[in-house]
Order: sequence, then structure tokens, then C-alpha cells
Amino acid sequence: MRLTYRLLNVFARTGEPFSGNPLCVVLQAQDLSDEQMQGVARQFNLSETTFLVPAADGADAGVRIFTPNYEMAFAGHPTLGTAHAVRALGLAGDSLRLSMPAGTIPVTADGDTWTLTARPGVVQADYKVDEIASCVGLAAEDLIGPVQQVSTGSAQVIARATSVEAVRRAVGDAALMRQFAGMGTRGGETLVYLWCETGEGEIEARALFTQGAAAIEDPATGSACSNLGAWLADKGRSGTWVVSQGAQVGRPSTLLLDVDDEGTVEVGGLVRELGEGVIEL
Repeated sequence: MRLTYRLLNVFARTGEPFSGNPLCVVLQAQDLSDEQMQGVARQFNLSETTFLVPAADGADAGVRIFTPNYEMAFAGHPTLGTAHAVRALGLAGDSLRLSMPAGTIPVTADGDTWTLTARPGVVQADYKVDEIASCVGLAAEDLIGPVQQVSTGSAQVIARATSVEAVRRAVGDAALMRQFAGMGTRGGETLVYLWCETGEGEIEARALFTQGAAAIEDPATGSACSNLGAWLADKGRSGTWVVSQGAQVGRPSTLLLDVDDEGTVEVGGLVRELGEGVIEL
């Protein structure tokens, strides 16, 4: 079986070719089994690999999203990058809908800047501040409660730091983070989205998560940014923020977060296509 794919960087920065979060989009994947999709995702070993499949519910395209270890119902940078690939294939224009296990997500483009509208968020659980702080190598006084699990399709722990310095010195502890596995977090893994406002309309964030026996970091996490937006909306806040992420792993990224007065959350960013190729199964 011959498969074509495209490589893209999502939440990239203008003039920085290796910024953003890398994504592989496998085209015309309708004949692949779940096991084959998982194997291809493990082969590429990126944060996520997506597969174009037949659409559901009248959407323009269907998407399956896999990490190297499991399938995700929703993820932000795969949604935006896949939308970019769908437009490049001529299957849709600047406004399209992608169906995925979490539901149908509307996506729009202004040039190569793509924006998704997140599904309504739900605060699913509360955690003790000191427990989550210890999971990321911080003290209880480094976080501001409440620390809560939020989901707009992929559940993660949203933790606000008292300072950007605390955000930058955090280190994930896989053993401690695994205490919270199986409580609705992504694929049985745990992701903590640590964030702090750094100025008017500015946020710095990091996504620390478990993968197998390790704790690693994601360069730019659209689902977690969506969950942060839902968290802010739950606290009665609205506005627009530029979210910086990924500097600690050498992939500086920019996410655009908007929360309107009705609590609707939009997350966007620049998508840059890097290359394409073929694999044989």
C-alpha cells in the first residue's frame, strides 16, 4: 500500500522554519486499519499524526488523530494542520468542518493562519494545589488555585502559576503525574498545562505530559489552549491573548486565544507546510 503524506508546522512563527509543533498528515487513509494508523504514527514519532478518512455528519473531511501510543478524540494543532492540508488538496476553501471522534470542529483561515472554534468546555475535576505542584517540580506556593481538569474534547489539568519564572523552571515527574492517569486525561496519560499571564493580553505556557515511563513536553498544544480558554470562561473572563509556548524544547510557538462574552473559545495560529513524501506499507 502506497501512502502520501505532508509535513507541516502548526502555531509557527513567521520567518522561523523550525518553529511551531510538527505534524504529519497522511492523505487518503480510508483503507488503513486502526492498527496500521497506530503503526504509522509510531513510525513518525511526532506529537500527533493525522489520517484523512471519510467525513461524518456532513463535514468536509474526516480526521483520525494518533500519538505514537494512542488515538485522541480531539487535538488542536492536528486540527489546524489537517485543515490546511484539506484546503491544499482542493477539498474545501477557507471555511471548513472536520469530523473527528470528539465531534465536528469548524475551522477558518485568513491566509495561512487557521482558527478553530472549540467545543463547549467542561470542568471535570478539582485537584489539590500541592499535589499538582509536586507533579511538575514546584512548591504549592508556585501555583494559584483552583487547579482543575478541563475538557473541550481532550481532558487536561489547567494549572495557573504565580510567576513566569515558576512556569520556566517546572519539570515533569512521570511517576507522580501517573497518579492522575485514567481520570479522563488523554489516552490514559496525564497532561498538565502550566501557564501565567506575562502582560496585557500575553500568556506563557508549557504542556508537560507523560508518555510511557517518561515525562516530556509538547511544543504547542491547541487542545490545552482551548481548555485554558474554557477555564477562563468558567471564571467569567473574556478577551484575547497571545500564548507563547515551546521555547524550552527549541520549538518556539505562538497560539492565538480568544474567549468571547458568551464563553465561545477560538484558538488559532500560523500553519507552514514543510514538505511531503511517500511511504510503502
